[in-house]
Amino acid sequence: MSIHWFPGHMAKARRQIEEKLKQVDIVIELLDARLPLASRNPMIDEITGHKPRLVLFTKGDMADETTTNDWISYFTGIGVSVLPIDAKTGKGVPKIAATCEKILEPLFVTRQKKGIVSKRMRAMVLGIPNVGKSSLINRLAGRHATQTGDRPGVTKAQQWIRVGKKLELLDTPGILWPKFEDPDVGMRLAMSGAIKEDILPTEEVALHTLKYISHRYPKLLAERYAVEITDQTPVELLDEIGKKRGCLMRGGEIDWDKAADIVMGDLRSGRLGRVSLETPSDYEEIVDEEND
Repeated sequence: MSIHWFPGHMAKARRQIEEKLKQVDIVIELLDARLPLASRNPMIDEITGHKPRLVLFTKGDMADETTTNDWISYFTGIGVSVLPIDAKTGKGVPKIAATCEKILEPLFVTRQKKGIVSKRMRAMVLGIPNVGKSSLINRLAGRHATQTGDRPGVTKAQQWIRVGKKLELLDTPGILWPKFEDPDVGMRLAMSGAIKEDILPTEEVALHTLKYISHRYPKLLAERYAVEITDQTPVELLDEIGKKRGCLMRGGEIDWDKAADIVMGDLRSGRLGRVSLETPSDYEEIVDEEND
């Protein structure tokens, strides 16, 4: 079952990006370190074509560090340079301008031959909703240059932000693609907070989250909610968490909505711990299944 959604503002954002692309030298693509492939919009390849690109891993402080290193090796292996950053602490952020300059060196040489000596770079920042574009731009600009938020759809329009003497950034609204053929991709995006709750209900996403976390990170789940992880179903786990956190209705029934909100809030805020929502081996398994 594929998940369809393509709000009108996303279609508008795509048109705006295509119109502005001629004005930029390089595309800075942001990927969520917790789910690098699921958060990589295939439309961006189509829209940007052969435009030089720098890929940044955001939210690395929330991802499993070992898995992030596996992802860096994966992307390096397919010829994609990745720079992991943390917009909150500033880790890796100072390297962005220098890396862009290195990537654009051939362009500067061509311009110099034409008598253009300026090395000011214009970059377009692209990524899915809630991937941390605004937080990164504010960190680079050293000021509150654009609005931030932990929900999709905060950035509504394009805006240019000057960063130092050499770099100008064009912030853009996050865009998702028209549909997710693989429901697992849609669910991973929902787990991260990139998809609004009216597309996939919180309760459904929470159950999927508990199934995944109990398999990959059972210790984190046990420590956070003081529950013993054995062979419970996701429904049983949500019941246990609801009881532990006092999510009770009249008659002693579990308030699943409240329990689900707690689980998703803990995951998305990082209170649950450092969690990666996919690994390179997940995709290797899919390829193997398709080839069988």
